[in-house]
Amino acid sequence: MTSVLYDAPGTRAKRRNLLLSVVFFVLLALFLWWIWQTMDDKGQLKWSLWEPFTTSQAWTTYLLPGLRNTLKAAALAMVIALPLGAFFGIARMSDHRWVRVPAGMVVEFFRAIPVLLLMLFANEFYVRSSNLSSEERPLYAVVTGLVLYNASVLAEIVRAGILALPKGQTEAAFAIGLRKGQTMTSILLPQAVTAMLPAIVSQLVVIVKDTALGGVILAYPELLNARSTAAANYADVFQSFIVVAAIYIVLNFALTSFASWLEGRLRRGKKSTGAVLPADDAGIAGTAATGVGGAAF
Repeated sequence: MTSVLYDAPGTRAKRRNLLLSVVFFVLLALFLWWIWQTMDDKGQLKWSLWEPFTTSQAWTTYLLPGLRNTLKAAALAMVIALPLGAFFGIARMSDHRWVRVPAGMVVEFFRAIPVLLLMLFANEFYVRSSNLSSEERPLYAVVTGLVLYNASVLAEIVRAGILALPKGQTEAAFAIGLRKGQTMTSILLPQAVTAMLPAIVSQLVVIVKDTALGGVILAYPELLNARSTAAANYADVFQSFIVVAAIYIVLNFALTSFASWLEGRLRRGKKSTGAVLPADDAGIAGTAATGVGGAAF
C-alpha cells in the first residue's frame, strides 16, 4: 500500500524502525537515569527543597496568582490578535492595491521586530502618553507587544491557508454567481480554518509562553515572575523552575488537546475540508455527483 507522500514500509523497514525505536527509548531511559543520579549527587532531591511546593501558601500566594495573570494576558492577546490577523491576512489578498500594499507593509514590519522590543516600545509609549498606573502599565505593554507580533504572524497563516485551497473552489463559486466577499466567507474560510488550525494553535502556544518575557523585562507579575518571588522566599531556585515548567507543559498540552478535539469535530461536521481526495475516492465522488446532478460541479 502506497501513499501520495511515501511508500508503505516493507518487512525489513519495519524491523529497522522497531530496532531504532527500542534503541531510542533505551537511550532516553539512560539519559533520564543520569539526570536523576546527578540531581541526587548534588542534593537536589532532598524533600526539604520540594516540600514548600506541596503547601497551599506557595500556590495561593505566588504560583496561582502568577498563573492567573499569565492566562489573563494571553487571553487578551489571543482575542485581539486572532481577528486582527484574519483581517490583515485577507487584506493582503485584496484586488485593490491601496488595500493590499499597506496591509503587507504592516504585516512585514511587525513580523520583523522581536516581540520583546515591541513590549519595550509599548511600555515606553504608555509611560510618555498615557495616565496608566505603574501596576496597569506592564499588562498593557505585554498585551500590545503580543498582539502586534502575533497578529502579523497569524495574518500570514491565514493567507497561506486560503491560498493552499484548490483554485477550483474559487472558480466554482464565481461560476454560480457568488461575489468575492461571499466566496471568501462562505466557501474559502470555512475550509481553510480546518487546515490552518494546527498552525494557529502553535502560535497561540507561543503567545502563552511569550508572556514570560513581560515578567522578566517589565516586571509583569505572571507565572515566571511569581516563581522568582517564591524562589527568593523559599531559596528553591532549581525546584521552582521545574514546577513552573511542569505548569507550562500542562497548560500548553491542554490547549493543543482542545485544538485537536476541535479540529476533529470540524472535520466530521463538514462534507469537505478542501483536502485532495485519493484517486479511488475522487472517482467514486465524481461518479456519484455526475449521476445525481448530471454534471460534476
